[in-house]
Amino acid sequence: MRFFPRLSRAAVALTIAASLCLVDASRRVQLVPPTAHPGTRAPGAVSVQMPGDAAPAGGQWQPVGHGHIPMPAGVPAAHASALVALPATHPSALLAFWFAGDRESAPNVQIAMSALDRASGRWSPARMVVDRWEVGSQLGFGIRRLGNPVAWLDGQGQVHLFVVATGLGGWAAGRVVHLQQVAPTPAAPWAWKAVSVLPLSWLWNTSYLVRTAPLPLSDGGMVLPAYFELARKYPVALRLDAQGTLLGIAPISTQGQMLQPALLAMGGRDWLAFMRDSGPAGRIRLARTRDGGDRWSDAGDLPLDNPDASVATLTALGQHLLVYNPQKSGRNRLRMASSMDGHAWNTLVDLENGPPGHEYSYPAMAMVDGQLWVSYTDQRQSIAWQRFSWVETAAAVPGKGSP
Repeated sequence: MRFFPRLSRAAVALTIAASLCLVDASRRVQLVPPTAHPGTRAPGAVSVQMPGDAAPAGGQWQPVGHGHIPMPAGVPAAHASALVALPATHPSALLAFWFAGDRESAPNVQIAMSALDRASGRWSPARMVVDRWEVGSQLGFGIRRLGNPVAWLDGQGQVHLFVVATGLGGWAAGRVVHLQQVAPTPAAPWAWKAVSVLPLSWLWNTSYLVRTAPLPLSDGGMVLPAYFELARKYPVALRLDAQGTLLGIAPISTQGQMLQPALLAMGGRDWLAFMRDSGPAGRIRLARTRDGGDRWSDAGDLPLDNPDASVATLTALGQHLLVYNPQKSGRNRLRMASSMDGHAWNTLVDLENGPPGHEYSYPAMAMVDGQLWVSYTDQRQSIAWQRFSWVETAAAVPGKGSP
């Protein structure tokens, strides 16, 4: 007898939530500060910090190593890795972060981390560096679960973490928590402190999530890709300064089912966003900005199958790289491709090609010490990695009698 009243209350709640989402979507452009608008920018406006090295002509990426990042003892599940390269003077070359626990959304999920030792090339034993109880205590409110981490190295060499955290509800009730690295101690050589929830919405900042790597800017700040997931899904670009303070937010796509944008710079202020499509299309969606992220426009889809799955992008040695699941359904295959223009992609290597039912997903990429690293989820049980070096093709040797 109580079923129908409960159903009515649920319907009213969903209607209110959807209305609030639409109102929030209509207000999000107003969150962009006037100083971030192209009409008020001075000459030499902020652009992407482009890589300085170009790939030598005639060469290819060669696999030089593979394995798994150590897991915390007794932890059965892992997902959503993020990589960040450290300065050449640091004893660690690379940091990896992911969420780990009994399963996704389990109450004991924490953010795990491992460091790649530059001298030995070995990953350190994994340690938990962010837990929901400590973060909740630092912020002054309860957190029910933790999810995707994203890492960023600022101009002072400090690592920031942006972590999805939820209260009541699922991921659609997520908020983005900003954590800053604190001074190391012998007991905690790597530690972070929560400083704030990113102020993205008047609706208690809920339903914004992060997943993919930030795009560094020439002024020391960055653009953090994010997405809104309550009732209506859409991607956004968050502009942060060199200290990690939010300056503004701009919508990337007008479509209603786009998630987890991965950004790729074609030039200083000419960027592409590669988006996961949660609808039935089974393709990677594309959006473009030519003014440094103020205004984006939809640019169709790539002729690449992708089954509602996260992708990773990176520019390395003058090439644009993309890692994705090349199929209409399932996540048992993972591929790396390259492009010069962001539209036409050539397969470089199939990173994984497992039987149906297996999962290799949520890739991340980083370039460090002249080598390309790719990490990804392996069966939701661990984080796998592969390493590549650029090898020049040997020049042809003229035969006898050749001029």
